[in-house]
Amino acid sequence: MAELNVDLVAADRKVWSGAAREVVAPSADGQIGILAGHTPLLAVLRPGTVKVFTAPGQVAVEVQVTGGFVSVDTDVVTIVVDDVTEVSGRESSLA
Repeated sequence: MAELNVDLVAADRKVWSGAAREVVAPSADGQIGILAGHTPLLAVLRPGTVKVFTAPGQVAVEVQVTGGFVSVDTDVVTIVVDDVTEVSGRESSLA
């Protein structure tokens, strides 16, 4: 199965980085689900929850964000957030 390369960063630090199967994020136009092969995208994030899944139903990291943006290009997902207010995750490499 193809994977995404995900970088999740806040203004002051890298929050999570790694390979993932799916990313779910709250865009200004509605919830976005990103899988490998997604078309290029640049979207503004609204306050809400960003989830990164490494396998079906397995959340690597889940963060509450206040806003920011998400960029997708050739299976590379970059999420830049204004502020991370809550972080949880079991297998993540949180910085």
